Amino acid sequence: MFVQSKLTARQQQILWATVRHYIATAEPVGSKSLAQEYNLNVSPATIRNGMGALEKAGLLYQPYTSAGRVPSDSGYRIYVDRLMTPSDTLAKEVARLLREQLNFDSCSLEAVLRGAAQILSTLSGYISLITMPQTKTERLQHLQLVSMGSGKVMVVVVTHTYQTQSILMEIAPGVEDIGDDTEILEQELQIISNFLNHQLRGLALAELSTLDWTEIDQDFQQYSNFIAQLLKSLGDRHQTPEYTRIQVSGVSEVLRLPEFSQLQQVQTILHLLEDEQEQLWPLIFATPESSQQVNIRIGSENPLEPIRSCTLISAQYYQNSQPIGSVGILGPTRMVYENAIALVEATANYLSEALS
Repeated sequence: MFVQSKLTARQQQILWATVRHYIATAEPVGSKSLAQEYNLNVSPATIRNGMGALEKAGLLYQPYTSAGRVPSDSGYRIYVDRLMTPSDTLAKEVARLLREQLNFDSCSLEAVLRGAAQILSTLSGYISLITMPQTKTERLQHLQLVSMGSGKVMVVVVTHTYQTQSILMEIAPGVEDIGDDTEILEQELQIISNFLNHQLRGLALAELSTLDWTEIDQDFQQYSNFIAQLLKSLGDRHQTPEYTRIQVSGVSEVLRLPEFSQLQQVQTILHLLEDEQEQLWPLIFATPESSQQVNIRIGSENPLEPIRSCTLISAQYYQNSQPIGSVGILGPTRMVYENAIALVEATANYLSEALS
């Protein structure tokens, strides 16, 4: 790849203007257009010579003979890394909307992330992607045992990310002897619930099945088999999967862009988003290669064929300094990078703050 340090100041200006003009118009860019619309303080001939040098360097190309120039993936890379600044204004706007429209207290985490994805796609005009938290990081916040009658107990679990789950189990040996006295049964289940909350709060759900309960409190010895069965069920259900489900929003928005006018291309992207999320997930959840928070894959930098003409921008969100999911935007390489990067970073920051 052509390194930015080899570009003259004028060539950097011309590359910056070419990228900005092409993003705005989706039309190949000519020297006259740049001379008229950007204050470059040089003649069209000088601009043309600069564009020629950038083309030789592989940063611009002509899509067809006698056309203007279009940025290449390498040209976009230099623009993103060196020539642009993310939009502070849009970052503040998305943070405001997320605070106003999302409610962690009254909605499930899945509903909150779905709402965040919708806000992100609306503001960006591209496809938004938010992964559900990894189960290996889910920790127990609260557990409640509820009698369901007919010898059944419902185990309701609330995680530290406010997700609610439930398991239906046979009633505990030692509790079943209470018989039909519903009030006493509920009291007994509440006592067990309080004991388990005291012992387990804050522990990872995936680790519960491996806990050693050989020295369980004497008062709860009669429930030891039931507790062991309960913890094994919870732990087995939360072994870490290879990927988690991705909330997708904004497909209809991006289909209006000229880059997605080919039906076959759209179908391959939709198939990836709907049926092959396990392939896309590692790209979204990937740790940025640089010290920056945001990970940006432009065009051919994407290893998956369906999105090799797209840009994928992603950032991880955290729970108490532990990465548990990612926020992403998928769109054409002709993307308003200043806005997209700011939106992804601001959304990830908001989720991290809210979940921590």
